[in-house]
Amino acid sequence: METIEGESYSGDDWYGDELGERHYLRCTFHDVDMTELVSRGTVFEECVFGNVRFNASRHSDSAFLRCSFLRCNLFEAEFAGCKLTGSSFEQSTLRPLRVTGGDWSFVNLAEADLRGVTFQGVRMREADLSSAQLDGATITGVDLSGTHLTKAKLNRCDLRGSDLTTLHPAEVELRDAVIDAMQAVVIAQALGLRIG
Repeated sequence: METIEGESYSGDDWYGDELGERHYLRCTFHDVDMTELVSRGTVFEECVFGNVRFNASRHSDSAFLRCSFLRCNLFEAEFAGCKLTGSSFEQSTLRPLRVTGGDWSFVNLAEADLRGVTFQGVRMREADLSSAQLDGATITGVDLSGTHLTKAKLNRCDLRGSDLTTLHPAEVELRDAVIDAMQAVVIAQALGLRIG
């Protein structure tokens, strides 16, 4: 795999490009158009993305490790089997976003607008979703153990099959959320109820 280290890209047009097995290490991307870009097995490590357009981009088996996304647009972006461990998103457009499989542990999505997004079968251990807006989102089969959910809005969410052991019902909004029977027991116990 070719490694590209410390490069800076500004105003570049990567519209519709296809990225293969390439390793970008500590690179900076500013005002780069990655609309409809496709990445397969690409690794971005400790990279900074500022004002980057990821609209309708498709990423499979790629990694964004400890990357920073600032004021980026991920409208209709899709991530399949990708690893985003330790990355952070600030002031970015993240909806509608579709994530299937992969590892988003330790990702910072605090205060993010994630209404209607889809996370399926994703590992999100100790991710920060505090004060995030997740109304109407699909979060099924997701490992949310240790995830920070304080003041998160989960109204009308489909949460079936996800690990809710660290969810404190009094600290989140859960109106009309859909859960399964096992999760109902977990939430009842979190409320201090005895199941007999």
